[in-house]
Amino acid sequence: MPLSERQLAAFADKHAWQIPFDTSPRHLAGPGDARHVTYGLAAAGWSAVSDPLSAEIVLRSPDLRHRLQFDPQSTTSAWWRLRAEPTDTEPGWYAEFGELVPAEVLAGFTDALIVPPQQQPDPWQPVTSAGWHRDSDGTARSPDSMCHIELRPLSELHDRPSWHVETREPGHGEFHGPRIWHAYFDERTPAHLVGSFLTALADRSPLQRGMYDRTGHYSAVQEPSPLRPQQVVDAHATRLKSLRAQARSARLRQTKPATTPANVGPAQPAARR
Repeated sequence: MPLSERQLAAFADKHAWQIPFDTSPRHLAGPGDARHVTYGLAAAGWSAVSDPLSAEIVLRSPDLRHRLQFDPQSTTSAWWRLRAEPTDTEPGWYAEFGELVPAEVLAGFTDALIVPPQQQPDPWQPVTSAGWHRDSDGTARSPDSMCHIELRPLSELHDRPSWHVETREPGHGEFHGPRIWHAYFDERTPAHLVGSFLTALADRSPLQRGMYDRTGHYSAVQEPSPLRPQQVVDAHATRLKSLRAQARSARLRQTKPATTPANVGPAQPAARR
């Protein structure tokens, strides 16, 4: 098992004593615990290929196609980078996420990478269903107007549209304030992954943060959560167990030999012994 008992115990030790606070909206909840993403991938069979003594974490998928890099010392605004190598049938793609993107929202993206949803709805659907205002020019904004989603059109350099998500400080008039965090999905990123990210982002349910956890903005609303600390820990463990089982099932389906076609001709007599 990629995750050791010591690692699981370390997560529990941190969160078991923290009083959780319901924090909303999600785009202002702050980064949370990065292990929500990394442990989820490890439970699904991804392996660490980075220096264990380095602050940087690099994980690779079992098929070696996907690579996630988390670099909290990055000199750019992208702390998370996820790359997919091209195959004979599928193109490569790239996505990146800023420092303050909530780990639970990013996990909506990585969970869908492990276990694709059965249906692939329009990526805009969860946003409009959550009451976000969608404009006719391929953009949408959250009810507080601080989070913006843009599907940028084709250009001379890109033959497909790309997705850009930004959360910004309140601005003045048409001018936006400083950026809080961003997410970028290039034109080859599968639509169901973008849709899963937007579903997690627009979800109205709050995220749990400890009393002194960093939030994305002072206007985030925090209220005492009805959940006990141990319930937060148990929910994390249940999620990891589910991802492990789903990933194992998906691998078995991929390696299962094709069913031999039924013999439509006359039955042959059994061989004599």
